[in-house]
Amino acid sequence: MHMEKTLAILCLILCVNLHAQEKPATTRADECIAIFNDVLRQVDVNYVDTLNYEVLMETALGAMLRKLDPYTVYYSKEKDKDLRMMTTGKYGGIGSIIQQRPKRTAKGQPLKVKKGDTLDTYIVNPYEGKPAQKAGVLAGDRILSVDGKSTRGLNVSEVSNNLRGEPGTTVVLELEREGIDKPFKVSVVREDIHLEPVSYATVITADTLPEPVGYIAFGEFTENSANAFANALDDLYYNKGARRLIIDLRGNGGGIVDEALQIVNLFVERDTKIVETRGKTSRSNYVYKTRNNPRYKDMPLVILVDKNSASASEIVSGSLHDLGRATLIGQKTFGKGLVQNVRPVAYGGHVKVTTSKYYLPSDSCIQGVGIQPDIVMDNSSKVDICYSLYINHYFFDYATRYHRTHDHIAAPEVFELTDEELNDFCAFLDEKGFRYDTETSKFFDDMLKMAKHEDLDSATIAQLEALRPILQPDFRAAIERNKEEVKQMLGSEIVLRYYYQKGQAAYSIRFDKEIQRALTSFPTGEVK
Repeated sequence: MHMEKTLAILCLILCVNLHAQEKPATTRADECIAIFNDVLRQVDVNYVDTLNYEVLMETALGAMLRKLDPYTVYYSKEKDKDLRMMTTGKYGGIGSIIQQRPKRTAKGQPLKVKKGDTLDTYIVNPYEGKPAQKAGVLAGDRILSVDGKSTRGLNVSEVSNNLRGEPGTTVVLELEREGIDKPFKVSVVREDIHLEPVSYATVITADTLPEPVGYIAFGEFTENSANAFANALDDLYYNKGARRLIIDLRGNGGGIVDEALQIVNLFVERDTKIVETRGKTSRSNYVYKTRNNPRYKDMPLVILVDKNSASASEIVSGSLHDLGRATLIGQKTFGKGLVQNVRPVAYGGHVKVTTSKYYLPSDSCIQGVGIQPDIVMDNSSKVDICYSLYINHYFFDYATRYHRTHDHIAAPEVFELTDEELNDFCAFLDEKGFRYDTETSKFFDDMLKMAKHEDLDSATIAQLEALRPILQPDFRAAIERNKEEVKQMLGSEIVLRYYYQKGQAAYSIRFDKEIQRALTSFPTGEVK
């Protein structure tokens, strides 16, 4: 390991700091390559153990490229499928999100995870209509093995890689499920998984709205995603009467710039400058303009963004904002204004390399700055009972049990938990030994330990310990104080079990403060 780090550091020093010398760039590069090759040759001949050349190379390249930025990355031939998924949104697999988590203590709290700890792997979110869901795999199932290989000791990426494979091949999962005495096996036929870029589209109507409002949740800018967006919008406009539009780009990390350009073109005139790239070489400098006549040039727009809206999301939201076509609501965006191109390298590998920066119509650079919304809304989470229940998976685990004991629920647009069901959730927390530890109670425990360590007198210690019952909150009282939020978060997890992602989105719209604010933030006046 020490030798690998030394190689990586040497490669960084020699190859990244090329500009510090005065010789022509090609000569400096050639010298650095020669030095690296010579060092590798000397180590190969003289090092005490046999070298793993692939590991050494990827370690050196990874360390060198990380020095530049997080987005310039080398992909070996073996990792080509990761690159394919990034650009197309497709991969061969079972179509489910998995998650690892620690076991709970006797008091119901998760064990603190330390490096090297063994974690349990769970099915969290099988996608509707995908292989896992069609094979009967459920959220809450614990994965014990994949094709006979135990998941014990594997990290989540390793388990995920075992689940992926060529479409048409079969993978056998050994699962453990609450309510079933013994583990069982399920055969799942892998498919070419394509995650839909439009995760949800609907029309919102209300007596308080002058016109029906379309809503499109857009998840990623992959191949043909702009067509999916346009088709969804056409359906909302022509078939469902939408005359205003909310575009939800929260959590959208970007993707292909041409897809972003096509979406913007739906709303602005032909030959309008949308974004410009500027880089080192002439081919990196380019002005992107709209190519077609707009189909919805007068449709009022509100765009929702957050700190995870990046890259192509920032091009869409930033350009439409700069051009006066959209109001932005949410939080400041991520600020990823770097352009990457994928170049082939020797032996079937690729390098994704940053070649230029994005500049919006206002000539502002996105990189490191982000885009400030017109209406900023605070979405920071309180460290309260809801946070504790969510982060410790109690909403998830109760939803798993609820699904096992309830054949069906109401439609997501109207589903609500009753007070009786909320009481049942509290009984579930009692059964699991849940203890609501606030930051205050944790601080008090640390203070009491310090007081004993510093050998304070016994009377003082006794007085401090008498405060413990007061500072240890009653979780039932905390749930009652946050009753509506607990119901909403728990209800969202339950709806996901029955109606999957689209149903969860339909349920959540009713309680989403940013969507509700967007409905009242369109320009006043006649809507064309």
